[in-house]
Amino acid sequence: MSHPVMHSEKGSRSIQAEYLSKTRDDEALAIGVSHENHELHISTQKLLWKLDTRILPLFILLVLCSFLDRTNVGNAKLYHLEADLGMTNAQYNQGLTAFYPLYIAGEIPSNLVLKKVTPRIWIGSMAFLWGLICMCIGFIHNFAQFASLRAILGLAEGGLFPGMVLYLSTIYARSELALRIGVLYTATSLSSAFGGLLARAMAAIGDRGGLSAWRWIFVIEGLFTMSVGVAVFLVLPNNIATATFLREDERAVALQRLKGVEHSTGGQETEEKFAWSEVRRAVLNPQTWLSASAYFGLLTGIYSFGLFLPTILAGIGYTANAAQLWSAIPYSVAACTTLGVAFLSDRLKLRGCMMLCTMPIAIIGYAVIANIGDGHSKIKYGMTFMMATGIYSSVPPVLTWLANNSAGHYKRATAAALQLAIANCGGILASFIYPNREGPEYQKGHTIVLALLTAGWFSILANVLYCAHINRDKVMGKFDKYAGCGDDREPAFKMIL
Repeated sequence: MSHPVMHSEKGSRSIQAEYLSKTRDDEALAIGVSHENHELHISTQKLLWKLDTRILPLFILLVLCSFLDRTNVGNAKLYHLEADLGMTNAQYNQGLTAFYPLYIAGEIPSNLVLKKVTPRIWIGSMAFLWGLICMCIGFIHNFAQFASLRAILGLAEGGLFPGMVLYLSTIYARSELALRIGVLYTATSLSSAFGGLLARAMAAIGDRGGLSAWRWIFVIEGLFTMSVGVAVFLVLPNNIATATFLREDERAVALQRLKGVEHSTGGQETEEKFAWSEVRRAVLNPQTWLSASAYFGLLTGIYSFGLFLPTILAGIGYTANAAQLWSAIPYSVAACTTLGVAFLSDRLKLRGCMMLCTMPIAIIGYAVIANIGDGHSKIKYGMTFMMATGIYSSVPPVLTWLANNSAGHYKRATAAALQLAIANCGGILASFIYPNREGPEYQKGHTIVLALLTAGWFSILANVLYCAHINRDKVMGKFDKYAGCGDDREPAFKMIL
């Protein structure tokens, strides 16, 4: 007869062995899942690296060319553009303004045809054309030619930025977009810095080849832009499916990452056909108008800052050449800050909340410089750092925010373009709020930008609250009737705050 104690010991050992076996199986499973997740993370990082290194350099060059060709007139002014063309300061401002009407008018149509014409052809052609027009400005002789070419330049360039935002939103997931747009907008601040340095270098050329220094600025920058347009046509993929630099398995992973509205901006966009109802959804969306009104204030500051900072510095006491060099430093600081804010915005998955923190930096800068008297040139120069940092670092979140919260290709195409069209009206305002007679204090201009930025801060706050309200309604089931529609009305599609 077996002893009860022996049965007990055997049972205990059996249970212990079973437990240890189960524990080992669980550990093996956990290790396997962890290893699979690690491999997936590595695969995603490699994929993003390929996309970033093939696409972003082209777009950075485009942004660089865009802002150089748009704002080089401010640098050319310091080298006697007005005198050579026989223009008054009022005519100069009218020439600046002539750029914007067709620039603004072309943004929505450009985005609506981008998919049909294909990004490679459309964006490449735009860049080549506006580079050609910029070069032609170097050979003009009067105000009429100046204003006409500035207007055509605006039409050629208008579709660039909304097109790039729309294109990138089809390549990257929602939580990856801000950093990429941040990189592009860093290029805008660096282009302003580079523009000043380049203008200084080209001024050293002097009057050669029958062209004065300011003419060389337009000719050289125009030729460079045309070459970038050719590169875009040859290199840029139309979409992930046609990206030849990706292996077949990488393309499959890239496409899979964008499926499902909770991860990207819609799961049915590749087959989506144009519908006016999607255009109406974008136009009637409160997010479009709230974000655009804030962006209007930001771009008013950016355009006036880029056009008139060299003149402001010259008025403080710097020579023309020194003003070009000193103007580069605030832009460089703003570029670093913009990247940091964009990175945090993606990491935290916050857009409007980031802007509520960055915009007050610019507001403080404008408030001080608008109310300080003469004899404080160092303080004024210091405030330009806060102004540039606050306005530039707020742009990636506001551009990404609307794209993130708009699903359905044609709704997002319309919303992104309309946001930029409204905001770019700030360029018209910026052309008139810093007249020469009010320099170097420019109190009126600074006060106007200050008021716009303050109003913009409240618009962003309202939009954050509106997005939070939509998310609560989706949790409560008020959007369940839209399940399966494949756009931003999906219950699973959560608005980013």
